[in-house]
Amino acid sequence: MAQQHGMIEPFEPHQVRTSENGERQISYGTSSYGYDVRCASHFKIFTNINSAVVDPKNFDESSFVDVHGDVCIIPPNSFALAHTIEYLRIPRNVLTICLGKSTYARCGIIVNVTPLEPEWEGHVTLEFSNTTPLPARIYANEGVAQFLFFESDEECETSYGDRAGKYQGQRGVTLPRA
Repeated sequence: MAQQHGMIEPFEPHQVRTSENGERQISYGTSSYGYDVRCASHFKIFTNINSAVVDPKNFDESSFVDVHGDVCIIPPNSFALAHTIEYLRIPRNVLTICLGKSTYARCGIIVNVTPLEPEWEGHVTLEFSNTTPLPARIYANEGVAQFLFFESDEECETSYGDRAGKYQGQRGVTLPRA
């Protein structure tokens, strides 16, 4: 289904567990009933350096620090944003749910559970919470979350595309929009 409808680009039809140079990595690609996505190398780490208030209706961009690299270190009890390498296009008869991978969950790193509605498309902004009292590492270009796809036997009445949703077509890390 993913290849037929161009749902995931780039698409990996197999589960990839080693890098091109043979090193172990956190798996990505097609899984039993879903798809494990990777995060890109651009991260936004929340910080209290400017004593800003996090407000989804009036988001202050001074609330975070931009980091580019193969690794992101999330401070203890903190939070970071990233985005998928993969660009997703959800068909009108499919609902998609994003879940964290157990490898990260076992380290106290939680990926926000979020739906992707029918006819939504874009890079998915990923939210990582470090629930531990220690710094936590996220690896770019490796698996970070799993997407599960639920196909309906009929199309939805009103899709995200029909409503011209505010996150439609997003690229890169997308901040809250009121």
